[in-house]
Amino acid sequence: MDIIEVVGLVAGICTSSAVIPQLVTTIRKKKASDVSMAMFIVLLTGNALWVFYGFNKSDIPIIATNLFTIGLNVAMLVLKFKYKKAGS
Repeated sequence: MDIIEVVGLVAGICTSSAVIPQLVTTIRKKKASDVSMAMFIVLLTGNALWVFYGFNKSDIPIIATNLFTIGLNVAMLVLKFKYKKAGS
């Protein structure tokens, strides 16, 4: 892995992990009414397309970070449905 791949991986981790504070807040408050489902659906679509692109380019940092992001976005949507009765 060369330095550019490392930079790509670190950049992807930074942007991918941006949703973690929202996940933590949602879990702590057990409330997801302030979470936009549409935004996470758009993000999931974009991340899935990035994974497709990454596979076509054989780019591990793009594949890995976007798969990680898909997992976080799916977790957020699960919480959105889980806490729907709590005012969402």
